[in-house]
Amino acid sequence: MIHTFLSHSKVILLLAFPVIIENILQVLLGTTDTYFAGKLAPEAIAAIGSVNLVMNIFIAFITAISVGASAIIARYIGLKELKKAKVSMQQAIILACSIGLVLGLLSFIVAKPLLLLLGTETNVLKYAIPYFYTVGIPCVFLSLMMILSSTLRSMGDTKTPMIAAVVANLLNMILNYVLIFGLFNIPALGIVGAGLATTLSRIVAVSILIFKLYHGNRIIKFQLRDRWILDKKVFLSILGIGMPAGIEKLIMRAGQMVYGSVILSLGTSAYVAHNIAGTIESYSYLPAMGFGIAAATLVGQSLGAKNVQLAKQYGLVANILSTIVMILIGLFFFTTAPILASLFTNDMEIQSLVVNVLRIIALFQPFLSITNVIASALQGAGDTKFPMYATLMGVWGIRVVFGYLFAVIFNLGLVGIWLAYSLDILLRGLLLMYRFLRGKWYTTIMLE
Repeated sequence: MIHTFLSHSKVILLLAFPVIIENILQVLLGTTDTYFAGKLAPEAIAAIGSVNLVMNIFIAFITAISVGASAIIARYIGLKELKKAKVSMQQAIILACSIGLVLGLLSFIVAKPLLLLLGTETNVLKYAIPYFYTVGIPCVFLSLMMILSSTLRSMGDTKTPMIAAVVANLLNMILNYVLIFGLFNIPALGIVGAGLATTLSRIVAVSILIFKLYHGNRIIKFQLRDRWILDKKVFLSILGIGMPAGIEKLIMRAGQMVYGSVILSLGTSAYVAHNIAGTIESYSYLPAMGFGIAAATLVGQSLGAKNVQLAKQYGLVANILSTIVMILIGLFFFTTAPILASLFTNDMEIQSLVVNVLRIIALFQPFLSITNVIASALQGAGDTKFPMYATLMGVWGIRVVFGYLFAVIFNLGLVGIWLAYSLDILLRGLLLMYRFLRGKWYTTIMLE
């Protein structure tokens, strides 16, 4: 038993560690924008938060392709059917380009109406619209970055996406400072500079990922001379598995927009505090996301090799490792909350709100691990519908309803929003673990 646990842990850590580093750096892209924007005005932080609510809706559509392609590619690799794996990769890239261009066009057309729909205040809107244009219109690069990284991970290559993230983040930090405040005879661009820095960094990341897929020693390679046509069967397979995962993200993001509007109604200070706490909290997701991606890859490959028991073991061991890390993060958040809050703002009212929220966040870290790792393991197996139903119940049945009840009716303000969030994570985590332990996910897949 111990030998099996240690053996599985080694395999999982080799996959998860580069993903964790990559995820830290990906979040750092947004954190860097938030940090430097805070030097302009508190409204600039609120603007980035408003835009990210919409961008997260866009990411839901990209996620549908990413999850579907990853599950299929990993399964074909487990079956040693590399030609089919390559066709699946091509379809994912075609879909990524298509959806990225469509979302970019929507960003140009509906940026202002969407932000107004969220209840963005006029003093925030003047920062939000130009930032939205600079990160939303070139959305195709975000789409490609997510799909190409996901494709490489499904092959077991988690290092290349990490390297791309390292380079992109170093560039982003430099460009943020240069473009926002103006250096080397470059005029100060303010919030537009923050958006341009993020977009240029994504372009560089995509270039690195394509180069590695084209020239690297990979299981399947990116070749421009290949026949690039839409394969209806693979296309439908990707969407069949991926759409529930995409809808799950859409449910999540739509819910965030609704209770984001509630938070906006609490005032600018509450919304700024919410975004600062959310930015800090996003780092706590990263280990769970890394272990989740490792679990999804290994579960998918194990099922492809017809080894159900191994798939289940990988999912559980990945969650145990993730939970240990998340508990440590929770302790760190609880004890250092005042210091973390002071890094983002000097406003004492906002700092106090951030500290209260961070200490709530610290308490539900173990269940946050389950909602990420076990959900990813189920998705890697192709069972994407149950996580979608669980998210629908949790976000709309608990987070939105109880968030309004606690924040407005019981007058708990921002703390009430995050108490509802905690209740959602707790119940959803228990449901997902029950599903995984019950085993219907692999029984269904193996019969298909």
